[in-house]
Amino acid sequence: MYTTSDFRKGLKIMVEGQPHVITDFQHVKPGKGNQFSRTKMRNLLTGSNLERTFKSGEKFEVPDVMNKDMSFLYQDESGYNFMDQSSFEQILITNEDIGEEKLYLTENMEVSIMLYNDKPIGVTVPNTVVLSVAETEPAVKGDRVTGATKSATMQTGLKVQVPLHINEGDNLKIDTRTGDYIERVNT
Repeated sequence: MYTTSDFRKGLKIMVEGQPHVITDFQHVKPGKGNQFSRTKMRNLLTGSNLERTFKSGEKFEVPDVMNKDMSFLYQDESGYNFMDQSSFEQILITNEDIGEEKLYLTENMEVSIMLYNDKPIGVTVPNTVVLSVAETEPAVKGDRVTGATKSATMQTGLKVQVPLHINEGDNLKIDTRTGDYIERVNT
């Protein structure tokens, strides 16, 4: 059991029978009355945000949530397939459940799968990935305006703003937290 004094960002707790992760909190000690905690949480099953105020000392159950390292195998019409490299167990995550993370997945990529009661509910990709440019306007010789960008579509369908010198087929390092271009990579 957790209490409000255990609150920290990233802590997973059960609220109203569903697992939530704390995204922000504030312990408040008013001049009169009891202490309380203002808490912002995200539902791990639905992704919806929730703001609640809890009395000091309130208790919460620990959800049956665990992370498992797996490799992305392939995508088909039923969803995205992952495999545990030690047990060779395979898991399917549907298109609806995978969310925006699908834009960063490449074959054999190591990811962390979040499981709730042994059911996959989320995917965590590395902070940076290397993706190939599938489509962009060609670079124009002499067009060297500082800071100018153009749109590029990556191999996974992700759209990114890139510098003017980037061409189709270039490999780019992308920040998965923001979706921004970092640098061109030679492989």
